[in-house]
Amino acid sequence: MRRLIDALADDTDFFIEQVQITAIVFDNSDDVTIWATTYFDQEAHFFHLGLPFQQLDLLLRLAGGRAEALQEDVADALATVRDWPCLLEYNTEANPPVSLPNVALKLSCTYPADLFEDDEDAEDDDTFDISMNADSEEAEEYESGQPHNIFYLEDVFLRIEP
Repeated sequence: MRRLIDALADDTDFFIEQVQITAIVFDNSDDVTIWATTYFDQEAHFFHLGLPFQQLDLLLRLAGGRAEALQEDVADALATVRDWPCLLEYNTEANPPVSLPNVALKLSCTYPADLFEDDEDAEDDDTFDISMNADSEEAEEYESGQPHNIFYLEDVFLRIEP
């Protein structure tokens, strides 16, 4: 399975369909991260979706017959969590990935925070920097200015079948 960011031609907003939620991650803020998969250009891809809690509720309501049970899972987890982050996984036979039928998500790319750092400040920075081996595959992933495989949800669209 490939990273979704690697399949994009550029960093403009784009649409995906056939989304399956494989995990929901809560931290102690008002944000949530969804781990999901999709088929893009006839290949399976994975990605992370960062969104406010209210948008999670919207996506869960679009999960067809599993919507109510998912909302209960989330409520139970948040009411009983003791250690953060809290992870709800949907990737087993007993608890399969959550499909979002007839849903298209409009997503936008995110970038590392250091992309927006002022060049003057960067020259004055005396912090220790561990550089990666340029020949390694992971070096590209951590290159400054490269978009992350984390996206923001811009909008949700529903397919209406006649």
